[in-house]
Amino acid sequence: MVSRVIPVEPFDLVIFGGTGDLARRKILPGLFRRFCAGQMPDEARIIGAARSDIDDDGYRKMVAEAITEFGNGFTCEAKTLDAFLERIGYVAVDATGTGGWDELTSRIRDGVVHAFYFSVGPSLFGDIAERLHSHGLAREDARIVVEKPFGRDLQSARALNATLAEHFREDQIYRIDHYLGKETVQNLMAVRFGNVLFEPLWNAQYVDHIQITVAETVGVGGRGGYYDKSGAMRDMVQNHLMQLLCLIAMEPPSKFEPDEVRDEKLKVIRALEPVDPHHIVRGQYAAGGDEASYREHAEDPRSTTESFIALKAHISNWRWAGTPFYLRTGKRLKARTSEIAVVFKDAPHSIFGVDAGRHRNVLAIRLQPNEGMTLDVTIKEPGPGGMRLIDVPLDMSFADALGEEAEEVTDAYERLIMDVIRGNQTLFMRGDEVEAAWAWTDPLIEGWQNRGDVPKPYDPGTSGPDDSMMLMHRDGRRWRELKK
Repeated sequence: MVSRVIPVEPFDLVIFGGTGDLARRKILPGLFRRFCAGQMPDEARIIGAARSDIDDDGYRKMVAEAITEFGNGFTCEAKTLDAFLERIGYVAVDATGTGGWDELTSRIRDGVVHAFYFSVGPSLFGDIAERLHSHGLAREDARIVVEKPFGRDLQSARALNATLAEHFREDQIYRIDHYLGKETVQNLMAVRFGNVLFEPLWNAQYVDHIQITVAETVGVGGRGGYYDKSGAMRDMVQNHLMQLLCLIAMEPPSKFEPDEVRDEKLKVIRALEPVDPHHIVRGQYAAGGDEASYREHAEDPRSTTESFIALKAHISNWRWAGTPFYLRTGKRLKARTSEIAVVFKDAPHSIFGVDAGRHRNVLAIRLQPNEGMTLDVTIKEPGPGGMRLIDVPLDMSFADALGEEAEEVTDAYERLIMDVIRGNQTLFMRGDEVEAAWAWTDPLIEGWQNRGDVPKPYDPGTSGPDDSMMLMHRDGRRWRELKK
């Protein structure tokens, strides 16, 4: 099976923050992989823009080092790397001043796609947008890519949207969430809407509950200062988990096009009910082994910011009325796992006795590690001795199913950046979608702040605080095990 790689149009891509961590770890290595795959035309140009006073050759050296360090072992012929570096340039730019903007403008060519990646903090979005406009670069066909966090609450998100809207139309703004670029996330839509097998069962009549888990084994580390101002709710739930919830719960769009898909996601967010305070569990990891506690990394040694959160949500519409959605995410947990599990209800009547009640069909979509899907089905245990039932997973790991083609299932940034060049916004968040997510999230945060709630401590290497287990046990359910 040969992967089809469709080249994109010639483009000029400017990466503001081009010497930063995200550019070095994700953006530049991803672009190199697309170049090696033959998806980048010869006329493509990539321009790094930052405050560092270096020249083109100095930046190319930095890019080559980033590809070597963060390319995950990906190799390409030396002449191919040289050819890629020939397309790289650099301009020292002052995002809040005037320095470098005339030179940057002179490097932007006519007749190609113009894309500007804001790989900088949100505080600079407005300054960069204003300068792109004043230097004639905010053209009709220009596209800008903005990274999260897109605001820290509804008010700031609205302000950011308004600032960008002064110079760019909504169809020019690409709010990137790398989770939406993962192969498995997109396969979720293919499984739901491309197979008659699942869609008739995808509702409250047949689904008992849905679990969405994003667990990390690492702590906040050097990001303690930033993370302490956000916490798990702002950093993960409001964007990543919300997007996964939308894709698992949304109605079939009329067609697979940007606004049709995003319209259905928006309906899900607006149908989310307020969460009962008793259905929210916040946690903060303690010290363990050689690892410091969360508070030792935070700026405030008495911090009440959560590094873990679990909650039960409900969607008030005909498809999902009464079906709980359990969300959890946290740091310093037992295993690095991102998974969506659709747990189906028991058969309406069992002919096999009480033993049958312990078995359920579960469709598990793994985002990491080992992207793929499993479907647990119940069969008879082999051998004599009567009808004993066991659960057996039908496993489709991409690495096994696709062989060499699984090499293409790598980093989400590659796909998303190419979608920007194509002008395809399907996998990017729309402004009203972001605001709706904050409108649901803000009252939850304000609620625990007003109540003076303190996160529960939990030991590193576990599944989080005990109270998160009780969140499920009270309903007669259990979290799926975090497997190492």
